[in-house]
Amino acid sequence: MNIDQVKAVISGGASGLGHATAARLVAGGGQVALLDVQDGAGRKAAAAFGKAASYHRCDVTSESEVDAAIQAAASQMGGLTLAVSCAGVATPGKLLGRDGPLPAAAFQRVLAINTLGTFLLDRAAAAIMQNNAPAEDGERGLLIHTASVAAFEGQIGQVAYATSKAAVAGMVLPLARELARFGIRVMCIAPGIFGTPMMAGLPQEAQDSLGKQVPFPPRLGRPEEYAELVAAICTNRMLNGETIRIDGAIRMAPK
Repeated sequence: MNIDQVKAVISGGASGLGHATAARLVAGGGQVALLDVQDGAGRKAAAAFGKAASYHRCDVTSESEVDAAIQAAASQMGGLTLAVSCAGVATPGKLLGRDGPLPAAAFQRVLAINTLGTFLLDRAAAAIMQNNAPAEDGERGLLIHTASVAAFEGQIGQVAYATSKAAVAGMVLPLARELARFGIRVMCIAPGIFGTPMMAGLPQEAQDSLGKQVPFPPRLGRPEEYAELVAAICTNRMLNGETIRIDGAIRMAPK
């Protein structure tokens, strides 16, 4: 699909990878709806993007809130062709930590936001996209997940996060096969170490040290680079049912 024809919902769109994706799509002539729980940042971002953007408060772990936000966004944009799942948390925790075994609630929270949140966005978006008029090659829509290199090289303390992101990647092929009859593609991006708000909480020295671990380029990834990959996936219809790493060739060590 052409970027200027995109009508997108982006979870986690108020900041980080989601915000950069929204900026790229709007710059290309598309429309975006930002889904987030950060009201201030979400409204500010939508206002800065202008008439092509809107903000919808949405807890991605709530089926009813996701359904309502998707319906409102599609109504406002006059349709829906793209859903990008960027909402996520990376809460660390060892199975056997200093305070004892990892609480089940902590594990479940990470899966609820990262994995269930992605599923709920897919579910609500695909239900609308299936009724779109077919474009070239019969395409009706595109779902893009955000995994992580942790899905493949989870580090010590990432048992919940790595599990959640492996599941996000694992959903892609079954969904691509199922939704092929509707002309809906499903793709996944697995970022490496990126300069996001979660990373910004670390001291600059720690960020620089992490960046130097990347073979090339030896720095943190930029959210704009993630957004460019989203745009490339949109415009290349043969990209379907796959996870693309964007990581500068890094392979994570155990810790």
